[in-house]
Amino acid sequence: MADTVQFSLTGIGSLVAKLEAVSYDVKRKGGRAALRKAAQVVADKAKEGAQKLDDASTGRSIAKNIALRWNGRLFKASGDLGFRVGVLHGAKIAKKGNPDEGAAGPTPHWRFFEFGTAKMAANPFMRKALADNISLATDTFITEYEKAIDRAIRRAAKAGK
Repeated sequence: MADTVQFSLTGIGSLVAKLEAVSYDVKRKGGRAALRKAAQVVADKAKEGAQKLDDASTGRSIAKNIALRWNGRLFKASGDLGFRVGVLHGAKIAKKGNPDEGAAGPTPHWRFFEFGTAKMAANPFMRKALADNISLATDTFITEYEKAIDRAIRRAAKAGK
């Protein structure tokens, strides 16, 4: 049921050349910051899509529950950098009475919009946020990563290394 999104990077020769000039720690630190900014682009677009689906008559907001989190499990397991963009509270359903906990209260119904049900067609906003903005996120990553590496090269030259 999971959809996959594939893409390839072209025109990053200058970035790869610069990567060879800096240490592993600088690559990781700069890469994490650049990846966060790229993931923030996707999170912002997901919030825009969720705002269109939110019901103003209720206090709960799917858009306010969209979060960007560091993927520590991926990093510990493989050393790869990663961020997750998702909706907070998971599939948490209130026990009885379904009390309204305000704008940041649980919104398990986001799954119905994203994946659809037997009686309702899917109206995805999370997958669309990534698919429609993959080039913008990639460009943001490349731009921010090059800036971070340029700063690291300048600092190293200044320090005389």
